[in-house]
Amino acid sequence: MTDEQTGPLAPPPEPRRGYPGSAVLGGILIVVGLIFFASQQLNIDIGKATWPFYVIAPGAGLLALGLMQRRGEGLVIAGSVVTMVGLVLFYQNATDHWESWAYAWALVGPGGSGIGMLLYGTRSANVKMAREGFWAIVTALGIFAVGFIFFEGVIGISGERLPLPEWAMPAVIIVIGVLVLARGLTARRHHPEEWPEVSRDEASPESDTRG
Repeated sequence: MTDEQTGPLAPPPEPRRGYPGSAVLGGILIVVGLIFFASQQLNIDIGKATWPFYVIAPGAGLLALGLMQRRGEGLVIAGSVVTMVGLVLFYQNATDHWESWAYAWALVGPGGSGIGMLLYGTRSANVKMAREGFWAIVTALGIFAVGFIFFEGVIGISGERLPLPEWAMPAVIIVIGVLVLARGLTARRHHPEEWPEVSRDEASPESDTRG
């Protein structure tokens, strides 16, 4: 085939300009700066009521930055955990219900990390990561529900017990048991052909003594 038969070569693709992660981070900083500037000009003390946003904003920034990276699962999970901490602090600061940390930690630990895994797994089409994130969220909600009923309905950690029915705790335990059973039945097992084969000589302890 000669050069006359072939068409003109396509021009090489132009390199991408800019860095999306830096743009998102810069936008967040600009918004935060504008909020502080407006509060100073209007003599509004936003620090006392909205200080948890100092935790939420960096967490959201890490989350957005990680979603724009090819290998950003670590940033997404870390950002989700930090954002969840900020949201819990925002609720506690608004209601003065700091005793809720006795069970709200479940929303931060398995809950926040599960949200990050679900988001990044969905974004990167990683079905395994998304599935593990979903079950982590379910686990977090189950722990939170049991802790809420126990600390608020049985012990009364906030000062007085909530008027919960007696069947609330058994019902939550049964629901969690059903979810655990479903998780066990739907979990994928490794088939024998998926495991690496080991030869008889390698598996035998006498192979180490042969010279």
